Amino acid sequence: MAEEEGIVRRETIGRISKITIANPMRKNAITPRMMGQLSDALTDLDENDGLWVGVICADGDHFTAGLDMTRFFGPSACARPLPADAVDPLGLGRQCRKPIITAVHGICYTVGLEIMLAGDIVVASTTARFSQMEPRRGIAPLGGAHFRYLTRTGWGDAMYHLLLADEFDAERAYKIGLVQEVVPPGEETMRAMQLAELIAANAPIGVQATKAAARTFIEQGEAAAIAAVPGIRAKVLGSEDAAEGLESFVQRRQAAFAGR
Repeated sequence: MAEEEGIVRRETIGRISKITIANPMRKNAITPRMMGQLSDALTDLDENDGLWVGVICADGDHFTAGLDMTRFFGPSACARPLPADAVDPLGLGRQCRKPIITAVHGICYTVGLEIMLAGDIVVASTTARFSQMEPRRGIAPLGGAHFRYLTRTGWGDAMYHLLLADEFDAERAYKIGLVQEVVPPGEETMRAMQLAELIAANAPIGVQATKAAARTFIEQGEAAAIAAVPGIRAKVLGSEDAAEGLESFVQRRQAAFAGR
């Protein structure tokens, strides 16, 4: 039954949580059960002090064709709201404090785009194809695409793809800022893991403070982001990692950060 419904697997590799969407027989369609598992994985990433970076990837030929519509909205729908204290994979509720890199390939439609845009960095295979096609189905994006396209691409490119509901390739996604790197087929997850390792070599307090400050600006504007600087300064400069960073610089060696 689990194989028929799909699953989201978790694997810890050093400081990295590798999260894999696995429902390949159905183009990795996301079921309510899988959405809950993805939320559980991201909540663990957020709360586990031993995990510093997350990578989301997928099995099979595609990242995801989108939601399993019958299980979310059909007569036998079984979707339930996520717990309020859990991380929302779409970033509409609680968000993960730690950086998330998403590796996409093949079809990445609708909720797949919204999952990747709720993260921070996207690596795409040249095979990747994107579409926010909800208007072609008589509905509209409900998972954050309507505003995250704007923050990533600007008004014109956002409206171009949201209103046309067209399909576009990885090069186009890269050109407009939805994707940060495009790599040969089969290399997207490896590259995402490489980037995660580079981030995990940095001080997690500084990394998380940087992400939090950026989110403050996006959510509340420049004045709030400026007002947050003294608190960030006190937190990072008072950390053991800051002392280690300075000491490693003086000693000309690689820093060994502890997250304290």
